[in-house]
Amino acid sequence: MAEDIEDPREVPWHPRFAERVLGHEAERERFTSAIASGRPHHAWLITGPRGIGKATLAYKLAEHVLSLTNPAQTPRWIAARSHPDLFVLERGFTDSKPKRLRQEIVVDDARRMSEFFARTSGSGGWRMAIVDSADELNTEAANALLKLVEEPPDKALILLLSHRPGRLLRTLRSRCRRLTLSALGPETVAEILRQLPLDGKESDGLAAAARLSGGSPGRALELRDSLGAKAFDSFLKAKTLSSGTKLAVAGYFAQRQAAVQDFEIFADLLLDWLAREAAAEPGTGRAAALAKAHQEISGARGVVAGYNLDRRTAALNALATLEDALKAA
Repeated sequence: MAEDIEDPREVPWHPRFAERVLGHEAERERFTSAIASGRPHHAWLITGPRGIGKATLAYKLAEHVLSLTNPAQTPRWIAARSHPDLFVLERGFTDSKPKRLRQEIVVDDARRMSEFFARTSGSGGWRMAIVDSADELNTEAANALLKLVEEPPDKALILLLSHRPGRLLRTLRSRCRRLTLSALGPETVAEILRQLPLDGKESDGLAAAARLSGGSPGRALELRDSLGAKAFDSFLKAKTLSSGTKLAVAGYFAQRQAAVQDFEIFADLLLDWLAREAAAEPGTGRAAALAKAHQEISGARGVVAGYNLDRRTAALNALATLEDALKAA
């Protein structure tokens, strides 16, 4: 009997199930216009912050191209991961028992993509691959992909997703056309979240999650249940950093074991806020004070994680550091 492997990526809101893409209209138009020309570039690098819809866009672009020869079946086949002319290169599972998701894309996976492009198209049209994500390629896999991009087969299109394109092989980047996606507005993020097949109990936190997500629906999904996000939202809504405010925010981390991941989310949000606030007033005393607070809180966060210290106390200390910085400014 085949081993039943649970893939944590398999959720009801996986990008391949999306009925439409919200946002990124200019980038979508640029790609579809290239396809309409009849001579599109063979490799496209889709970049932007994590969670803003790069994979969703890639799947819809693939659906657009593959529907040119089989419009009736393409959406259903893509949703079922069974389209004969679409290959998705992503992290596979280890050979150990129990099997675990690898931390990187290995060369054997990249070679399977080469074997896919060596076959004839099932419909006589384009063959496509989505690399999700190119950031996870190990060195051997990246070189195998580079060879394919340098010597592309006929009627082949490759969509590479990257959150950090600067870390990719320079030669790989140089051979791709780029579609650079930007963060979405909070209204668009909220609309995307409302359309997802969630189980219902998280709906109360969607508005706050969208507001805190930085324009990333993926990040909003991580935040919607998080006490860390609720703690930060409480901080944002407070008019002053009074003792009551600090105690209320820190109270979200009272349960020591449950607070570890929530504190990480809270620290991420607080540090991002500090960075934005400092950048908004460059060269001022307030910017310098907030930058110093950012450095101190970031350093303390590492100590807290390294020694598994109490997160409630850590939150109080972070807010006290911020309060001192604001007074100094």
